[in-house]
Amino acid sequence: MLLSVSQGAVDAVIAVVASKTKPLRFASAILVVAAIALASCGRLASSPGPISPSVAPPLQGPQAACPITRAPQPPFIPPPPYSIAAPGSQIWFGSPALWTAIASSGTWPGLPYESGSYVQKVFWWRDGYDWRSEPTPQLSVTGVRIDGPAKPLEASAATNAVGTDIGSSMLVLIHIPTSGCWNITGQYKDASLSFVVWVPAEMSNACLEDQP
Repeated sequence: MLLSVSQGAVDAVIAVVASKTKPLRFASAILVVAAIALASCGRLASSPGPISPSVAPPLQGPQAACPITRAPQPPFIPPPPYSIAAPGSQIWFGSPALWTAIASSGTWPGLPYESGSYVQKVFWWRDGYDWRSEPTPQLSVTGVRIDGPAKPLEASAATNAVGTDIGSSMLVLIHIPTSGCWNITGQYKDASLSFVVWVPAEMSNACLEDQP
């Protein structure tokens, strides 16, 4: 842990100790102050400047060419009663006609790997969608790799999901045959929505989370 010590603080400590202690104790105090200064990388650190907002770092290596979908500007805010913030570290993406939650990093690391494919849950929303009146929504999901050859991903039939944090949503389980840069499209009624995500060549034995 690095400590930031200003020159004024050091001078103040030295002045107080010098006026109230004996020479030996004063010398010991000087050593303590010096040790603190060394803990701050060998220099007296100035006050930190303003902290910049957190921004997802750019991708490195082959994935740097993947045009991953970033947070929209201005950000998309779902209509009530949906939450302003997406679950976890995700961000909302889309429009009231159809939206989803995408990874803020633009990547899906550590996906479960089952029967030769990466598996992921993808949640979708539409203003006015009610799982009780449409438990099996007519939502279709497709996906193609855009940075190399691969079979299209396979998607399950859509079902519903509901919770206090996600409201009434549609859910599809997708099987991605290989790592790489993937363009994924959802189609529901008259609305279509696509996003691009990078799937690293990583495997996880973890179970899929219940949350999106």
